[in-house]
Amino acid sequence: MTRNVYDKLEPQTQRECSYLQEKKKIIIIAGPTATGKTEASLIIGKALGAEIISADSLQLYRGTDIGSAKATDEERRAIPHHLLDICDIDDYFSVVNFHDEVQSSCEEIFNHGSSPIVVGGAGFYIHTILFGPPKGPASDPLLRKSLENDAEKYGIEMLYGKLKSLDPDYAETITLSDKHKIVRALEIMALSGKKVTEIPKPSREDIPKDIDFRCWFLYHPKEILYERIEKRCDAMIEAGLLDEVMRLKDAGLLENPSAANAIGYRQALAFLESPGKPDDFEVFVRSFKKASRNYAKRQFTWFRKEPLFRWLDLSQYPMDRACEIIISDFENC
Repeated sequence: MTRNVYDKLEPQTQRECSYLQEKKKIIIIAGPTATGKTEASLIIGKALGAEIISADSLQLYRGTDIGSAKATDEERRAIPHHLLDICDIDDYFSVVNFHDEVQSSCEEIFNHGSSPIVVGGAGFYIHTILFGPPKGPASDPLLRKSLENDAEKYGIEMLYGKLKSLDPDYAETITLSDKHKIVRALEIMALSGKKVTEIPKPSREDIPKDIDFRCWFLYHPKEILYERIEKRCDAMIEAGLLDEVMRLKDAGLLENPSAANAIGYRQALAFLESPGKPDDFEVFVRSFKKASRNYAKRQFTWFRKEPLFRWLDLSQYPMDRACEIIISDFENC
């Protein structure tokens, strides 16, 4: 903001701007899969001389290049990227680890005299950046593995029934399809001795006071987005997604339930265990695309509940214009 424009503001607005300018700024770019978040981050990053932090739970792992649509080597040379390829596929990595890594990366970037751009569609991870890690106990890998094994051996219905008996109020908020939440809820109760509904939830009071988050949700209308998703799935398969999954399976993918159940990887593993007939391949492609569309729906639902985000419809604001809006917002109070 130039001085002459600043002088024209009302005194109260001047004070608000001065207060915001004292804070460190972090841009967060979220949106459903196949929206173009990476493209946006590169345009904005180059314009601002910023550095990019990935908020994708799969891009953390080495070898997940195709399945996570990871930034290319050329893109990484153009702009520094953080939280890519920082662990092996069989390593344990919790949301608390993620939170700590993001904090460390932000401090490093600020020390460079630059600003962070956080990019990703993982709502839970981005929520953690804003409000801090969950209040419940940190995950216990051995207990988590035991619960996962119980789900495989006895069925998720049995675990869900157990959850309903221990914390019926929380159980009413999820369904049988929420396997991860069922397992995590049972883990929390086993470790803390409390119901999930007794664990305090993050609030706006938990947002760091010294950070000015500029949060944006980029999206396309669903009829456009679903076409983009299907084309992206086809491109991933053509680029060698199945070969990537086979390599990762040899490296310990199945020891990482979160990654093994990631969209694309879960469907690829099922196909690799099938006879491999043409019909099996068609089932794989259809299930991959359907899961990706359903994930996009969940992303819309999640971010509607996040009050800090401003939404930009890319059918109304082409990518270049959307990036100009975000850059202008960053450069002015």
